[in-house]
Amino acid sequence: MGAMSVPQAATARPEHLEKDEAEIAEAHATQWVTIVWNDPVNLMTYVTYVFKKLFGYDDQKATKLMLDVHHEGKAVVTTGTREAMEHDTARLHAAGLWATFQPA
Repeated sequence: MGAMSVPQAATARPEHLEKDEAEIAEAHATQWVTIVWNDPVNLMTYVTYVFKKLFGYDDQKATKLMLDVHHEGKAVVTTGTREAMEHDTARLHAAGLWATFQPA
């Protein structure tokens, strides 16, 4: 039998580590948005209520965002880090709203 070779673990070179760290830092610095989409199910009063309850918006802001969703088909409801927008999107889903997040 011939000698078996053992695969060697790949090690990252320092320049790759610096690049990865820079990409991670840039991703954290990038602003993201949470978008609520119009749906055929939820009442306008309920959507307004959710915006007030989840984000602490006053009546005027919550109503304006709800009307944007209703008339334009969508509205940006929060802006922040990716992690925060993932969290906001999950909260909106739990409330029964259609929501997504994306880079600003």
